[in-house]
Amino acid sequence: MPKTAAVVLAAGKGTRMRSELPKVLHRVAGKYLVQHVLDAAGEAGVVQKIVVIGHGGEQVQRALGE
Repeated sequence: MPKTAAVVLAAGKGTRMRSELPKVLHRVAGKYLVQHVLDAAGEAGVVQKIVVIGHGGEQVQRALGE
């Protein structure tokens, strides 16, 4: 079976959310938005997940523990 990778774009500023947080760090159902995406990718069989960060990149790295 071929290995599948996913590129997750997590670089948005989130201006329309009227928050200082990067948009991927807003919580829904107790988890960061980006974590929902990463979990879904894992459930779909993705073995390599690449997260592209930009605005608030250090915050995103800390939140994901990487």
